[in-house]
Amino acid sequence: MIDVIGTDIPAGEERLRLDVEDGLGILTLCRPRKLNAWSWESTRQLGLFTDRIRFDPAVRAVLLRAEGRAFCAGIDLTAPGGTITGRSGAERAHHYYEGMRWVHERFRAFAGLPQPVVAAVQGYCLGFGFELALMADVRIAADDAVFALPEAQLGVAVDAGGDLRVAREAGTGWAKFLALTGRRVDAATAERLRLLQQVVPTGELAGTAHALAAEIAANAPLAVQGIKRGIDAYADAGMSGALDRVAMNAAITLTSEDAREGFGARAAGRAASFEGK
Repeated sequence: MIDVIGTDIPAGEERLRLDVEDGLGILTLCRPRKLNAWSWESTRQLGLFTDRIRFDPAVRAVLLRAEGRAFCAGIDLTAPGGTITGRSGAERAHHYYEGMRWVHERFRAFAGLPQPVVAAVQGYCLGFGFELALMADVRIAADDAVFALPEAQLGVAVDAGGDLRVAREAGTGWAKFLALTGRRVDAATAERLRLLQQVVPTGELAGTAHALAAEIAANAPLAVQGIKRGIDAYADAGMSGALDRVAMNAAITLTSEDAREGFGARAAGRAASFEGK
């Protein structure tokens, strides 16, 4: 089973960084050489920073950003199983199920921050990266941004609720289209699907997103937080039950032979051959 008990972030193992300035909590994905690839440790650190932001009166809004040429290129394909183990297939699936529930709890806490979150997205925004961006309240992207939920191409289910959030924003048809095919879409298409609120030239992304977050932070905190809670209560009705089903689907598919084939094929640069087992 994974070790998620620690509360510190070892030097050199930072996946995210938090800076607080002028009413903004600037949360930065800071592993550009890895294209900010996501991991269990990334989720743990997100949970730690979420707890810090939630109770910090100096933070009135959050700017979610990333260093480098990609926002987040998804999970590290060289380690598909992570450290999830079990004495049997059933126990390993159970551990995956509990692991995904743990991930959902941290993501739910981040999405449920009282402070509004503005995401600034550039380059690749794939898999877990796309799902993280979808948890922001407002999303601004550079015109070079690329979005996808490629999990089905790897033999696994969309495991953090990104397909549900696409369904909420763009409708069930588009959620199925993107999640069932794994196709990539550009920023202009994502904006047309209402998954983005604004697309700007790459060189203007940082300034535009910062200015928007600062504009929100300048408004009355109680009003801003109440507005966010009210809209989320309406938009997320039924989300909790659906996420539990997502966790189970993820547990089953992540422990399947298809997943092993899918990740292996992607790492080897060949076409996968799935057998449904």
